[in-house]
Amino acid sequence: MTELKARKLNQLERTLPEGLIADAAWMEAHGYSSSLRTQYVAAGWLEQPARGTFKRPLGKLTWQNVAISLQTLLQRDLVVGGLTALDLQGLTHYVSPSGPTVIHLHGTKPPPGWLAKLPLPETFRFHRAQSLFKTIYAKSDLQAGTVRALGEGDRALIVSTPERAFLELLAELPDRESFHHADMIAEGLRTLSPRRLNLLLKDCRSVKVKRLFFWFADRHAPPWLGKIDKNAVDLGSGKRMLVRGGRLDPTYLITVPEDLGAPV
Repeated sequence: MTELKARKLNQLERTLPEGLIADAAWMEAHGYSSSLRTQYVAAGWLEQPARGTFKRPLGKLTWQNVAISLQTLLQRDLVVGGLTALDLQGLTHYVSPSGPTVIHLHGTKPPPGWLAKLPLPETFRFHRAQSLFKTIYAKSDLQAGTVRALGEGDRALIVSTPERAFLELLAELPDRESFHHADMIAEGLRTLSPRRLNLLLKDCRSVKVKRLFFWFADRHAPPWLGKIDKNAVDLGSGKRMLVRGGRLDPTYLITVPEDLGAPV
């Protein structure tokens, strides 16, 4: 092996951590040409989980490592949110022993196309964060309290805080998430931060999500409810039919399942 190749391999070990994944653009930017990448793959120094992606042989390919790669190495403004973020923070029910099957990513731009081609048992579902929030959606919003880091250093996973994740979950009702599952989750959300909730509710674009939030909150009466400034939240006007044949809630003018009746 030439001295140059040895230096390049040593550099790769420092800049591409085990288990993380890089794309062709990242490899080019770090000085690894297409021909050099081909040599590395042939020699077994690199693997290609999907066309245009590369990882070192050591380190398991997992959805968590892929998400961390997107957030750190590839600098994609993506946050693990919704039900996945609630799962990771121990706030859901019906969690499979093998973990989630759908990974919810929230960001301003879709992830790369190769994400769907990776040999993983999980699938990724992208959500445009700006369709739900006006300004609060970046993975860098650690100071605002809308996202948090799970883990340490460069291997931390950036996820939505429970307050934001619950609103992201409500956006999935009723088409991709059930009222009954959301109701069970809402019942356990006793320690949410009123400060974060007030911030997020004011920033939320979705009338449906805000009305659902208050409907579930009234139903379960968590300790933080009295600290939410409902007058500062725009709940819109008019009725919203969410459940065909459901019961119209007279306070929030949304249709909800008949069997989810009085507050618990």
